[in-house]
Amino acid sequence: MQEETVQPQSEPKSLEALLAEAQAKIEQQRDSMMRAVADAENARKRAQAEATNAQKYALERFAEGLLPVVDSLEAAVKSADTSGVELTLKQLKGALEKSSVREIDPKPGERFDPYRHQAMAAVPSEAEPNTIVAVMQKGYALHDRVLRPALVSVAKTLEKAAENPTSSTDSN
Repeated sequence: MQEETVQPQSEPKSLEALLAEAQAKIEQQRDSMMRAVADAENARKRAQAEATNAQKYALERFAEGLLPVVDSLEAAVKSADTSGVELTLKQLKGALEKSSVREIDPKPGERFDPYRHQAMAAVPSEAEPNTIVAVMQKGYALHDRVLRPALVSVAKTLEKAAENPTSSTDSN
């Protein structure tokens, strides 16, 4: 008995099917690899941005803690005895500036900016509405982040006395 291995006619198609399956698997694995590379790149960029922000704002708490000292020194400078206080204030402000802490000190007439100013009162004024009339307390920013907004009074429109009929006098 001799066994003859006869290969059916469909074998070349089966090899083609296997080749197509292998190529599909390769394409799927290539796609998975590309996604993994993209995810790793995105994670690297996120980590780099977080590290940059952490470094940039590392002194935020320190700076916030120094702001009351600046306020107290400024109040003392305005009082009677200013012997060494002015020098101390100047040194402290210099240290804050080295740490990229900048004053937010708007001048009267500037536009109110809700991101940098906090309106404490709206006062009748002849100035244009939504402009600063007075600064009650300076604000401070670390780089581009506001630590404390400036406390300000904002102008609101005046009600004209001429519109009130009881204030006018008749001349006969």
